[in-house]
Amino acid sequence: MIALVHGVVLFGTFAILWFLALFCLLPVGMGAEVDADSGAPLTPRLGMKVMMAGGIAVVLWVIFYALIALKILDL
Repeated sequence: MIALVHGVVLFGTFAILWFLALFCLLPVGMGAEVDADSGAPLTPRLGMKVMMAGGIAVVLWVIFYALIALKILDL
C-alpha cells in the first residue's frame, strides 16, 4: 500500500511540474508574427515548448526524488 502511495505521489509531482513548466513557457517567444484576423501567433512552436517543459520537469522531478531518497523530505 505504501509503494502505491509513493508511486502516486511521484507521478502526481511530475504531472504538476510538467504543467507548471508548460504554462510558464507558453508565452515565451510570442513575437509580432500574428494572424491579422484572429490575433493568434503564426508560429506558436508548441511541440518545442512541450519538449522543453518535459526536460524541465524531469530535472526538477529528479531533484525532488533525490531529496526523498536522501531522507531530506519525508512522505
